[in-house]
Amino acid sequence: MKKYWLIGLYALALTSCDSFLNCEPENSFSSEGFLESESDLRLYTNGFLQSFLPGEETIAWGGDQYADFCATRSSTTFLIGDTWDDTQQGGWGTGDWGDLRQINYFLDNLPNAKGKVTDVIYLHNEGVGRFWRAYFYYGMVRTFGDVPWYETTLDVDNRDELYKPRDKREVVMDKILEDLDFACINCSTDKTLTESSTLITKWVALALKSRICLFEGTYRKYHTELGLQNSAEKFLRASIAASEELMTKGPYKLLNTGDVETQYRTLFTSEELNTTEVIWGIAFKKDLRMHSITWKLFSASFGANWSLVRPFVNMYLMRDGNRFTDRTDYATMQYMDEFQNRDCRLMQTVISPSYQRKISGTVKPDAPNFSMTSTGYQLIKWAIDDDVHVGKATANNSIPIFRYAEVLLNYAEAKAELGECDETVWNATVKPLRERAGVEGKIPATYDPYVAAYFKNQTTDKWVLEVRRERGVELAFEGVRYDDIMRWKQGDLIENVWQGIYIPQKGEAYDLNGDGIKDVAVVDKEPPADEKIKGVQYVVIGKTNRLSEGDHGYIEFGFSQGRKWDDKKYLRPIPLTATQINPALLPQNPGW
Repeated sequence: MKKYWLIGLYALALTSCDSFLNCEPENSFSSEGFLESESDLRLYTNGFLQSFLPGEETIAWGGDQYADFCATRSSTTFLIGDTWDDTQQGGWGTGDWGDLRQINYFLDNLPNAKGKVTDVIYLHNEGVGRFWRAYFYYGMVRTFGDVPWYETTLDVDNRDELYKPRDKREVVMDKILEDLDFACINCSTDKTLTESSTLITKWVALALKSRICLFEGTYRKYHTELGLQNSAEKFLRASIAASEELMTKGPYKLLNTGDVETQYRTLFTSEELNTTEVIWGIAFKKDLRMHSITWKLFSASFGANWSLVRPFVNMYLMRDGNRFTDRTDYATMQYMDEFQNRDCRLMQTVISPSYQRKISGTVKPDAPNFSMTSTGYQLIKWAIDDDVHVGKATANNSIPIFRYAEVLLNYAEAKAELGECDETVWNATVKPLRERAGVEGKIPATYDPYVAAYFKNQTTDKWVLEVRRERGVELAFEGVRYDDIMRWKQGDLIENVWQGIYIPQKGEAYDLNGDGIKDVAVVDKEPPADEKIKGVQYVVIGKTNRLSEGDHGYIEFGFSQGRKWDDKKYLRPIPLTATQINPALLPQNPGW
């Protein structure tokens, strides 16, 4: 371990200048005597996990909290008004490009191990290095579009490479695909790796390829301004191929305990990563490695009131497979009723009327708390149902990064986008996901006009719309929704006012969970102490919230935050600090 940390310190030293692209890498750090044995390779590649693995909160809500279906106490400055510019943008500094340097350093020096380890071990480690390079560049392309591609550790004398212009998106994405293909062929499927769900394997590489290629294929299809529509199919086919290989040759399947009301959520609240379905994840262990997610979800100050919004909640189907929005009373249905006979993932994602948790050592019914939710649809998907974890970073539930469920949905969506979704595809993908949630998996006869309207009538293809519905419901708060909205070119959904539960009458107190105790009242001002009903939370409407119809309607929130979408926000600006050092990075991204 000491050896690894020394390597890390040297890597930092080599990237400690103002910008990676302005670095003058020293040649004083010799690789002699290192990266020559299997243990050396394992030590270095395990360091990639420590350095590059996304954090638990990035997965649990980081990528979703600023998407269309999530209300949050405050928005990111990037989405507020039109004040963001290249002076505020990060992501191009020493630490960012230093990550790539560590990867390329490993790949450049990997030949030290030739003849000293088996070919299988050598190729696996090259695959791991190329996996991480693809992972790094995928993040850069999503953020900036065109970026300079480097596949070797830069030398101080190579000024042309240090100050090169950005490479086109299509060039970089082709390089990413090459790296992924290599990793998918050469990374190991050894049981000692796959049973951990934390290390890079062939299956993890295939899952990443499935995700990245779906992203790029649909991005090119819908972002016609790029002029890359003709190459969209190549990436959709690559996503299908990766997904099919996992589906037919991989060891994974959907977790199915038989209890439709609990089995989905156990994937997110259990200490052990479930290797039946989880392909890759972050492991936590009681008293060894813990986190604060439960605390943040049940804290009025520490969290950000992450909540689902009513227009998205409306997409959850009835258990008989029919649409909730086909009901004549769906728009004015109250919280107590709207969970009845619905897709069981709803009650396992947010607090429902039947929700219970341990409070002061006793299991009790628990209603939404409006100091912790802005809409009434309070997130619980990642929470342990015990208030002993509130106020402490003691939660030990492990965090899936890639699940088999996502692979099924990637496959179904790519097929749908190519016009190839049919009963066979449906039965292998969407149907088993719905049946696990207690929903009849029948194929809809026609497209859903509600879902079509939600996505601005971009398409009326029933297969595409149903897969989008299913993807949102199955993968809610797993860090993929914002990217989905970006690739579908649906960024203006982010401007929507956040609507919550339906309140029939302002000033009336309502029992939300049927325990005979009134829980909430929406009022113009808080009543005097002697007029308050015990146990009732008084939600005072004002500058930040309101009822949609004035004296009744949906609780609305977020309209005062000033969120504003502009199509230039599909990409971030190249930071000013970078373009000042290397003017060849210009021209700036469109609109910035």
